[in-house]
Amino acid sequence: MATITKRKTGWSVQVRRKGYAPRSRTFRSKSEAEVWARDQEAEIDRGNLPVCDHALKTETLNSLLDRYLLEVTPRKRSKDSESKRLRKLQRHPICALAIRDLKPGHLAEYRNERLASVKAGTVRRELGLLHHLFDVAMREWGLPLSINPLKKVSLPVIGNARDRRLEGGELGKLERALASNRNPFVAPAVRLAIHTSLRRQEVLDLRWSAIDLHRRTAFIPVTKTGQSRVIPLTDAAIKIIRSMECRKGEQGADDRLFPITINAFKLAWKRVQRRSSLIDFRFHDLRHEAISRFAEMGLSTVELAVISGHRDPRMLFRYTHLRPADLARKLAGRSWEQEVGV
Repeated sequence: MATITKRKTGWSVQVRRKGYAPRSRTFRSKSEAEVWARDQEAEIDRGNLPVCDHALKTETLNSLLDRYLLEVTPRKRSKDSESKRLRKLQRHPICALAIRDLKPGHLAEYRNERLASVKAGTVRRELGLLHHLFDVAMREWGLPLSINPLKKVSLPVIGNARDRRLEGGELGKLERALASNRNPFVAPAVRLAIHTSLRRQEVLDLRWSAIDLHRRTAFIPVTKTGQSRVIPLTDAAIKIIRSMECRKGEQGADDRLFPITINAFKLAWKRVQRRSSLIDFRFHDLRHEAISRFAEMGLSTVELAVISGHRDPRMLFRYTHLRPADLARKLAGRSWEQEVGV
């Protein structure tokens, strides 16, 4: 806040802001003093003036991460993976810097260093966590920063969008590998993913009480986006679910369709990859496969979004990979004139 006072020698102006050293000057006219005060306040808002606060001298990025891991991370669904990611980040030299000394340039150097060894998506997630860390520290912990330092750091562009689908003969390879798996829940879980577009965790969290075979729907209460949804079930999906009913009585009070831990399922999927020789085919690619199949069946974008749970059409387009050859066969013998009756 600026204070302007009339003196014998002119107009004295002083600008005070918590976390910054007071700045003062004297001008011959009041208008000059007001212009300078506004400029100084704008510079503070833009984060161009050095801060001066004891907290910024004693706090390091590492200490902020410790508090974030203790207070914020445990409240997230991704707490386990996020904890591992942040613990790894804490081993980097940048975390030893005091917040007072941490500049956007340091974060840009970290970004460039990481891009040399990991993909852009990984770096964006790491920088996103740091961005949220500073937001929480400024809003809730009283960290006297005028601007989040990540606002001045450009995020890397993701150019590794996958379009992997099951090609000729690969579904058969996958089925043979699934048939040799000893865990009775792995094969139906994989098949259900292909026919529903559910994510891995959504498949494993699916419960008998959430399935309505009469209405041909399944309720998905917890999703990646935080928004619950109800999905329609195809004939193939219903057949898979009915094949699991014989095991329902063996599970006791466990209401899950697939009573298997996420870690056990990951290990089983790796074995399926090796046995099928589809090493480059990830479980998440089944979601691409499913959404693309639904699109090829003629479902609209809105209908696809109901099934997939995407709230942004742009993300839905990234998951929909139509085969040009299939579209060509669909257009064979058809013309615009015939369709509209011209």
